[in-house]
Amino acid sequence: MSPSSPVPTLSPQARLSDFFQGLGLLGRAFSLILRSRRLFALSALCAAVTAVALVGLAWLLWNHAPRLMGSLWTLPDSWYGRGAWYTLLVLTSLVLWVVGANIVPPLLLAPLQDPISEVTESLCGGDEGPPFSLAGFMRGIITGVAHTLARLFFLVAGLTLLMPLHLIPGVGSVLWTVLGGLWTMTWMAGEFLAAPMTRHLYPFAEVRRMLRERRALCLGLGAGVYVLLWLPVLNTFFLPVAIVAGTLLYRGMRQAGVLPPPPSGQAGGGALK
Repeated sequence: MSPSSPVPTLSPQARLSDFFQGLGLLGRAFSLILRSRRLFALSALCAAVTAVALVGLAWLLWNHAPRLMGSLWTLPDSWYGRGAWYTLLVLTSLVLWVVGANIVPPLLLAPLQDPISEVTESLCGGDEGPPFSLAGFMRGIITGVAHTLARLFFLVAGLTLLMPLHLIPGVGSVLWTVLGGLWTMTWMAGEFLAAPMTRHLYPFAEVRRMLRERRALCLGLGAGVYVLLWLPVLNTFFLPVAIVAGTLLYRGMRQAGVLPPPPSGQAGGGALK
């Protein structure tokens, strides 16, 4: 890679400091988007759709979360009971908003995710994959659907397994929020690392292996995206920034030799996430 390449130089061995390198991928992604007209145009379109989706999610939670909460736990009469009720409502709503933000905008913008990843890889240079083919296109659809279902299953399953923490008096809801946030960060890393890996038709087992073996690196990326969601205005760009960052992480892993080449004869364009 040339010195000006946006691809990060990763250590072949996992380190705790990898967390900060994963976090720094968002800065690399922002810089690359600002330097490329094509990426900026695609990102601006994503931002417009994401803004509408995020406002819509906030409106739904504001209007319906208290009613849903009341159906599960009637608002207590005591002041301390009310305090616990509202604390649980706020903490749960925050996690649900982040989860919704990682499901609704990606579904609405699914047709743009592969083009963003492809443009990012073209700016990195090399490894473009074979030309478009109908067979590769169909394989990409099947792989993409399988990856998406697997990722959604792991997100929902993890948060569901943590739900009993709410039963612990006092600290249970706080624990659920913290652990649920960490699980969501890890899921985010898998979601956006899987975008380029799905295009190159890696099995989902490879995505899970990277999350397991380079835990700090991936958690840094997920934490960065998680924090970005809470920054007004900038959060409308979270999806393109996350896709670009995930693609840079994928290329960095390939460059470091921690990820094998794509399945023989199956890498390349036309695969949908």
